[in-house]
Amino acid sequence: MKPMAEALDQAGYSVANVDYPSQSGPVETLAPLAIGTGLAECRNAGATQIHFVTHSIGGILLRYSHYSSPIPDLGRVVMLAPPNQGSEVIDIARDWPTTELLAGEAGMQLGTDPASMPKMLGPVDFELGVIAGTGSINFVMSAMLPEPNDGKVSVASTQIEGMDDFLIVDDDHRHITQSEEVIINTKSFLRTGSFVHSMMSARTFRIGEPDRL
Repeated sequence: MKPMAEALDQAGYSVANVDYPSQSGPVETLAPLAIGTGLAECRNAGATQIHFVTHSIGGILLRYSHYSSPIPDLGRVVMLAPPNQGSEVIDIARDWPTTELLAGEAGMQLGTDPASMPKMLGPVDFELGVIAGTGSINFVMSAMLPEPNDGKVSVASTQIEGMDDFLIVDDDHRHITQSEEVIINTKSFLRTGSFVHSMMSARTFRIGEPDRL
């Protein structure tokens, strides 16, 4: 997230770029580490409204934190490649010997069944823009996912009821955080509540209704 953090810093935001051990516990443990730390750093810097830019499971950690204890100073949120409807890969590979080792406890909570963490959290009630990628370089995992996907998350699974804007870009799961197009659109959403939607490589469409996915 360093390029994103630097771009937002240059745009005038006070930025807390929070790292956390994503494989070291369940969502309930990771959320205070990631979201709690970010909130504390921003509040200590004097912020009265706190925006979030999350990547992958970071979006689920934010949803869990806000669901568990509403964040009163939460501003706008941009989620990059979030498994908002869960991960089809976890459904397929849950019983494989190495899956928990690779995905961690939190990753194992990201199935698509009704009892999965993403599904239990319900719709969002904050300003949210979601950016999904389609430029997979992981052909093995892509084959396990519905098309289109970014190699780890399908475009359909990124959507969530209550989101305000949605954008698809030609980036893979890992590099979506570093894309100039994504950074430009992230700054746009944080500033205005909507994406630019005018760049040549951007494609926007919806796949059904998010709550029916």
